[in-house]
Amino acid sequence: MQQFGLAAQYVPVESIKDVFGEVERGRVDYGVVPVENSTEGVVNYTLDMFIDSDLKITAEIMLEVSQNLMNRSGKLEDIRKIYTHPQVPGQCRQWLEKNVAGIPILDSPSTARAAEMAKDDPEVGAIASEMAAILYSLQIVAKKIEDNPHNFTRFIVISRKPKGKTGRDKTSIMFSIKDKVGALHSMLTPFAEAGINLNRLDARPSGRQVWDYVFFLDMEGHIEEPKVAHAIDQLKKDCMFLKVLGSYPRSQ
Repeated sequence: MQQFGLAAQYVPVESIKDVFGEVERGRVDYGVVPVENSTEGVVNYTLDMFIDSDLKITAEIMLEVSQNLMNRSGKLEDIRKIYTHPQVPGQCRQWLEKNVAGIPILDSPSTARAAEMAKDDPEVGAIASEMAAILYSLQIVAKKIEDNPHNFTRFIVISRKPKGKTGRDKTSIMFSIKDKVGALHSMLTPFAEAGINLNRLDARPSGRQVWDYVFFLDMEGHIEEPKVAHAIDQLKKDCMFLKVLGSYPRSQ
């Protein structure tokens, strides 16, 4: 709602993969997926989806995320198992170890799906947002169970169409470099020479062969800016492949 307002029609789906699928098939104009958490780091599944997708990032959203344990009754003693998204337990590790050490914590495609399962089964608890508790008529057993009170998640908006320049942009790319001496140095040199600030660099196994990696890089500037386009073109000379994931306004 922060990005699109109350007038937009929102379509809930069960997983990150489903968000990409709905946008790719044209059933929705935009999708919103998590890409990074201040406690647990990058959401690897989201990054992996871009390997085979032509969708573009058109915006980023920074949200303070609070995790809550909920169920139908509001009583901890009724919970026999807990569902939540795989990234969430790491954000609440201390509270979970202290309060529900004997209760199995199981993966769910999303926190919303976890809340839906808790609605359908009185023995199921879910870790999700207060909004999920409202949507699925659940009672909150424990509020704000995250270990870090300043727990932020970075979301990205994906679309079939790229975003134009705003003057305060960043660009995300993914690439795989040729295995050679000095590869990492040559990868960063074009951006240093152009005076382009790099915001983030992550590596993921490519899945093609052992010790072969795909890199994800965020930088300041828009792909339509000559110095950004030139730096990316220079990097491309040392790459087996390179894909621009999108240029979009930096989050305030």
